[in-house]
Amino acid sequence: MIHFNENEFAPFYANYIAKSLQHTNIIEGLQQLRDENIAFFQAIPKDKLEYQYAVGKWTPKDILLHLIDAERIFSYRALRISRNDSTPLPGFEENDYVPFANANNRTIESLLEEYKAVRNATITLFDNLTEDQLLRVGIASNSTVSVRAIGSIIIGHELHHKSVLQERYL
Repeated sequence: MIHFNENEFAPFYANYIAKSLQHTNIIEGLQQLRDENIAFFQAIPKDKLEYQYAVGKWTPKDILLHLIDAERIFSYRALRISRNDSTPLPGFEENDYVPFANANNRTIESLLEEYKAVRNATITLFDNLTEDQLLRVGIASNSTVSVRAIGSIIIGHELHHKSVLQERYL
């Protein structure tokens, strides 16, 4: 289990970090979730892939593309901070992305191919970081965050959305 210092992530991410702690290693967690979530999304019945449990809520396809977009952004932050870039990195408004992402105009196969490519790139990035790079802290979304916390946030964020899918969609 990774033990984080209080300056490694903002309180907003505490829930994601807590969910990620079931994985003792970031790389293994990312690999395991990749395989599990490909199977999970493939098993969702086709008639449920564009289902919204309430007006204005995201579909499973929207959620999958949101996970892809967020992982790209988190990985970019990890790259910049690991390379000792001290530039404060902006936040992003996830709700602004979904209407323009066109997830529901794509096949689940297309989305899963993109998910797999992004996840494999994230795994490669984190697998080649040194301990010093993982411990580096930078500023993202007006808060301090360490590179290793970003890896755990990716895991916890995905677990959060998978739980929502299981509870409200399936």
